[in-house]
Amino acid sequence: MASNPDRLLRINEVEEIVGLKRAMIYRLIHRGNFPKQYKPGGFASRWSEAEVRAWREHQRAA
Repeated sequence: MASNPDRLLRINEVEEIVGLKRAMIYRLIHRGNFPKQYKPGGFASRWSEAEVRAWREHQRAA
């Protein structure tokens, strides 16, 4: 089975990884302090798993 090195995450998966709720995630995006979401179509928003995990690691190191 091939692993997907950078899958696109739904908001609930992002919340789980970073330990923040949706409102705070969108607030951080608006401030430019969190990876922006991708819009693959329609109203759906997805985040790069690699970008979200990198952001989390940067927060831990700070």
